[in-house]
Amino acid sequence: MDMKRGSVEDGNKRMPLSTKNYYMMLAGVIVIVIGFILMSGGGDHTATEFDESIFSFRRITLAPIVVIAGFVLEIFAIMKRFDKGGENSNDVDGTNNK
Repeated sequence: MDMKRGSVEDGNKRMPLSTKNYYMMLAGVIVIVIGFILMSGGGDHTATEFDESIFSFRRITLAPIVVIAGFVLEIFAIMKRFDKGGENSNDVDGTNNK
């Protein structure tokens, strides 16, 4: 077995993700942070009274849906493959034969 460590063909030196993927991943992180912000809060924290606001629609339903949507967006951003060459890059080897 003659396997070289880190052997990559010269024509295949490209990043695994494009810039669009990274922007989508950033958007996913922002959506997740927004979901956690929606979960936060809760009014006064005193030991003598109970605050019903922790059971609001925003904290129990909306925020978890937003967080899960953010994680789905992250998975989609990683798995989606965008063309790097534009509209006319349909060839396998990356050359435009016109």
